[in-house]
Amino acid sequence: MTILKKVLGAGLVVTLAASAAYAGKERIAFPADYRTKMQNYLSLDRTQNDDQVIRLFATEETLKAAKSGAELPNGTVLVAEIYKAKKDKDGKVIVSSLGRRIRDKLAAIAVMQKGEGWGAKFPEELRNGDWDFAIFSPAGERLVKKDLNSCRACHAPLKDTQHLFSLEHMQ
Repeated sequence: MTILKKVLGAGLVVTLAASAAYAGKERIAFPADYRTKMQNYLSLDRTQNDDQVIRLFATEETLKAAKSGAELPNGTVLVAEIYKAKKDKDGKVIVSSLGRRIRDKLAAIAVMQKGEGWGAKFPEELRNGDWDFAIFSPAGERLVKKDLNSCRACHAPLKDTQHLFSLEHMQ
C-alpha cells in the first residue's frame, strides 16, 4: 500500500469518526406516535428547498411554553414531515391557484430534540443551544447518510428564536 493510500485511508477514518461523533444516533429515537400526540401547527412551502413542502408538529405543552415566551425545556421534541412537491410532466413544480406548492409523497421525517448539555459536543458554528437533529424515512428508519451538519449549520444562527425557524408560529 502506498503512503498516499495510507494517508487517504487515515483521513477517511478520521472523517467518519467525526461524523459519527456528531450523528447523535443514540440520542433521538423516531417518535412513532407523533401524529396522535402532537399538533400540526404550521404547513408551508419549505424555504430552503424549492421543491418541498413541510408540515411541523409539536406537543400542546411545547406550544403553551412558546406562547408564554418561555425557553422550550429539555426533552422538547419537534417533528417535521418533509414532502416532495407535485411536478408536471416536465419536472416543474406545480403551484396551486393560491401560489403554493402542492404536497406529493412524504419524503422524510426530521426530528429536532433538546437535551441537557447536548450542544457541548458541537463546535460553535454547529451549536444550536442544546438541540440536536435526526432524520428518518417515512417508515421510521434512520437515514444515516443524511448530513445533519447542514441542519445544524442552518439553525445555528437563530439564537434569538431558540434556533427555530417557526417559534413565532407556535405563539
